[in-house]
Amino acid sequence: MMAFLEILRRDLRLAVREGSAVGTALGFNVVVVSLLPFALGPDLNLLQRIAPGVLWIALLLSALLSLPRIFETDLEDGTLDVLATAPLPLEAVTLAKCLAHWLTTALPLILLGPVLGLLLNLEWGLQPVVVASMLVGTPAVSFLGGIGAALTLQSRRGGLLVALLVLPFYVPTLIFGISTVSAATFGTGGAVPSLAMLAAISLAAMVIGPLAAAAALRAQLS
Repeated sequence: MMAFLEILRRDLRLAVREGSAVGTALGFNVVVVSLLPFALGPDLNLLQRIAPGVLWIALLLSALLSLPRIFETDLEDGTLDVLATAPLPLEAVTLAKCLAHWLTTALPLILLGPVLGLLLNLEWGLQPVVVASMLVGTPAVSFLGGIGAALTLQSRRGGLLVALLVLPFYVPTLIFGISTVSAATFGTGGAVPSLAMLAAISLAAMVIGPLAAAAALRAQLS
């Protein structure tokens, strides 16, 4: 457990020290959401209808930008080879790294969501639903993304390949994330069932993701 926490702390320190990946993701998210009202015009009702989808799509695309960095830095400095031969199982290593990605990338994007929602005329009373849906759904983004990052670790165009691999698996998260906010916005049904599906997807990703990513890393390092 101490080794797991140390890897987690190390990745958090590196992310804070570098800051470029997190800054790029946050900047991209702000640009995508803030430009949309200029493109669609001053129709506040239209902005309110599409706000859940825009917030979720912007978050997913922003998180994609930092996925290759989950294992890339450790491969470059040789840390990954040491971790692969350490007593700590590689599955636990990938779990720590995917969790660090969620804490340093997905969590800041979630906190930014309510502010960007105001630009899309999303009611302030719905902000807790937006935050809850993203908190529950985004672990799947990091843990499924870890599989793609491991599979494309030594590819020359890893960023593009990661997007092609993981975007189809993000579709269920996107659908239920949007439906959670839309149900609370328009009263088309309870938000709890969609939120429960998001939780199920995230839990499944947290179980399958580290196992699949560890297997992919072993294949890459062999």
